[in-house]
Amino acid sequence: MSPKSRGRPKGRGRLNRQHRPRPVRELRYSDHVVHDAVQIVSSVDALSAESWASGCLGAAWLSAGLSERESEHQLCVEVVGRASSRPSPQGLAAVAALRRVVAEREHPILDGTVDLLSETQPRAPWIGAPGWRSVKAWRAVSVWESERVLLVEFDGPRPHTLMAAINEVGGCLVETLAVVEAGGAASWPQRRESDGVPMPLTAQPVEDVLADLAAALRVTDMTFPRQDDKDFVALRALAWSRCRGYLPEWPDHEPLPVEERRQLTDDFVAAGGMPDDEVTRSLVLLFLDYGEGHIGAHPLGWSPGWVALFLGDWLPRKAVLDADQRSRLPETLRAWMRFALHRRGVDPRWIEPVVAAVDDFQPEFSAAFDDKVSWGPAKAIAAALAERGVDLSDRDAVENAVRAINAERHARTIEGQ
Repeated sequence: MSPKSRGRPKGRGRLNRQHRPRPVRELRYSDHVVHDAVQIVSSVDALSAESWASGCLGAAWLSAGLSERESEHQLCVEVVGRASSRPSPQGLAAVAALRRVVAEREHPILDGTVDLLSETQPRAPWIGAPGWRSVKAWRAVSVWESERVLLVEFDGPRPHTLMAAINEVGGCLVETLAVVEAGGAASWPQRRESDGVPMPLTAQPVEDVLADLAAALRVTDMTFPRQDDKDFVALRALAWSRCRGYLPEWPDHEPLPVEERRQLTDDFVAAGGMPDDEVTRSLVLLFLDYGEGHIGAHPLGWSPGWVALFLGDWLPRKAVLDADQRSRLPETLRAWMRFALHRRGVDPRWIEPVVAAVDDFQPEFSAAFDDKVSWGPAKAIAAALAERGVDLSDRDAVENAVRAINAERHARTIEGQ
């Protein structure tokens, strides 16, 4: 017996080769959520708990794949599973906080879990606090009607105001959300820059403003890439919880009547400054097409942002202009801006920045218009037809020419194989 082993129990010091360490389970986001809920266990403020839960849901929504529509449902399921398997005060708080801001379809499983965990775990002071009651609402709209701010005041355990900033240029988008103390409307003048575009605040029916917010959130949720403003992500679920019940049906598109389009064109020409000819009238029709199809507020509701998108994106991709139309475009568009905004009742001081945008974005238009790579398919075909001298008003001639173009392209493809 060696000196080192004298008196040592048999097997002591040898590696137990039958022992295998258990694999470490990778933590899921729901595990972090439950762990993080410790910060709301002792809170007495239901609004703080809702803001915390909204942030958790927002992070799950933002990180979900493009086609993933159930990220919030999945988080609720996983948090319920985690809280039920390892009961704790923070698990109960996490489930109860989520329950206050998620869609109604998630309520049954969350309610059942809250009831079950409440039998053995201490409840946070805010669990069971009454919901919020919307009491007042306001809407502030810019003079160009391209952006607006919604404010809704809520009464309850902690009165507060929910604020949403919405931009219409390029498509409706909730740019950011905020929760401020009650009476947020009173501080609105101080929140606006003194030299900013006027956005007067007016009282509105609560139901109308909440419906407006819900409709804007719906479109924002469908926008790609996802809106990643940190305040929007953090408060998105909370905002939905306040307005989901007011979500309106999709609005029906009501095209501008032909007679009204004709009257607007006639009035523009009669106002003077531009020749009454086919070039002017054809350009006005383009302006109306864009306004009717893209400007949400009104076909005449132009702003510097809408001018930028029209010249830098839509016109180069969609329109085929001959030399006369292209030459007269800047002057006619400036005149149309003055006509349209005057017709809308905009103060002359705020018409001139829109007119100036025409010159600001003219170089961008010229570069994009001459770049055939940026052309849309319809414009590319129309340009090819124009080069062949095809009368675009002759349907049979257009169809025959398109078939010929497609046959030529197919032949070139085969030759290149």
